[in-house]
Amino acid sequence: RIDQYVLEHASTRGDKLAIVDGPSGRSYTYDALGLAVESAAGGLAARGFGRGDVLAVIAPNLPEYAILFHAVSRAGGTITTVNPTYGAEEIAFQLKDAGARFAVTVGLFLDAVKAAAAEAGTEEVFVIGDGDATPAVELFGEAITTDPAVDPADDVAVLPYSSGTTGLPKGVMLTHRNLVANIAQFLPLGGYDEDGDETFIAVLPFFHIYGMQVLMNGVLRLGGTIVTMPRFDLEEFLRLIQEHRVTRALVVPPIVLALAKHPLVDEFDLSSLRQILSGAAPLGAELAAEAAARVGCEVVQGYGLTETSPVTNLTPPHGFRAGAVGVLVPNTEMRIVDPESGEDLGVGEEGEVWFRGPQVMKGYFNNREASSSTIDADGWLHTGDVGRIDEDGYLAITDRLKELIKYKGFQVPPAELEALLLTHPAIADAAVIGVPDEEAGELPKAFVVTRPGAELSADEVTAFTLDHLAHYKQVRIVEFVEEIPKSASGKILRRLLRDREST
Repeated sequence: RIDQYVLEHASTRGDKLAIVDGPSGRSYTYDALGLAVESAAGGLAARGFGRGDVLAVIAPNLPEYAILFHAVSRAGGTITTVNPTYGAEEIAFQLKDAGARFAVTVGLFLDAVKAAAAEAGTEEVFVIGDGDATPAVELFGEAITTDPAVDPADDVAVLPYSSGTTGLPKGVMLTHRNLVANIAQFLPLGGYDEDGDETFIAVLPFFHIYGMQVLMNGVLRLGGTIVTMPRFDLEEFLRLIQEHRVTRALVVPPIVLALAKHPLVDEFDLSSLRQILSGAAPLGAELAAEAAARVGCEVVQGYGLTETSPVTNLTPPHGFRAGAVGVLVPNTEMRIVDPESGEDLGVGEEGEVWFRGPQVMKGYFNNREASSSTIDADGWLHTGDVGRIDEDGYLAITDRLKELIKYKGFQVPPAELEALLLTHPAIADAAVIGVPDEEAGELPKAFVVTRPGAELSADEVTAFTLDHLAHYKQVRIVEFVEEIPKSASGKILRRLLRDREST
């Protein structure tokens, strides 16, 4: 089980600091963390929660996130991690689709979660801190004494949701073996201190696979210290690095941009940093070099997907290569394939990137069609990303076959935005693409056809999307057009819209 692997040495680490809440300083030692996990698992078991049950966490980064994650595993259940900035409709979809029996949140998001839970049929909502729901402390009880009958190779430990280019988000079934295998694959490549004398700042959200696995689980397995942030604030981020002598910062490209260019950076001592690792979206080589020169440590990239638990490629220490996301982690196979012919391509040739390894997901939850179109009969996962490898095995991602928009590392499915826009009474047709942006990576842009006689402003379109979807999914740019280009079968020709943007 993932909890056994990650917390295997917790009791022997004793009073070493495991996880600290950055804003408040509230913390858990490794010993206290292990005891809290056992207590929460016992409380869950006393409520009849076990194998086959799902608990949803809708919360920002907090020390309790790690406790709940591993308590659910210890009790034999499955955790589904939900973006806390989702609206009630989005939360309800995930709770219902995942079959969540319990939901845990914080006061800030309680109203939305309670409304979503009522819609989804979730049995009970618990709140960390103040709020009109069952206090989360009531989940804790006598330490669990029995081991659940879990099959690590088959039982799903975590069910994060990944957006597709069409349809609604899909639950990614990651087994205990997937998670354990991937931590064992990426930790040896990190060049970390062998005694775990490392401190990581955790601004990447734990609901996202990058923050969940590379930060939360990987660092706890390593024996390092995690300093959590509930949201990104540059000044707070810099202050915590300075105060806690942070050695590693795992970030996304917009944070690298701030480190390279924002004047605030010069006001803080960041000399403790040994490495900045960027992931979740492409990072420009020039920006990486600029940030590295300013901060005084290497800035490198990694690569992976929710469907691969997530790491497939990582840059080894002092192995920076401009524009590359690193080499394969151990026990992983990679192919570069011509998407038209299915033929394997050679060094330097661009094609779709495929992976096979123990970290590849079991499949999409209750979606056999999507599973079979992503993982072929031979176990190869087709990423939808286009890349090439050099003579030393470094992978560079150059394009996407998929049409997902990457906004600040988050996936924005254009089809979801289009479906929402079409529900507006003044909109006759709509298409959404991503347009390049230095800070965000890409911005969602909507091309809108209004109904005859209707009056609609760009601000009204943006506000409409914000009313229904998470903030990162909202349309940022609106252009009104006469018609949307489509194929004979009615499929939106986004390529033509992208070409229009680049001319």
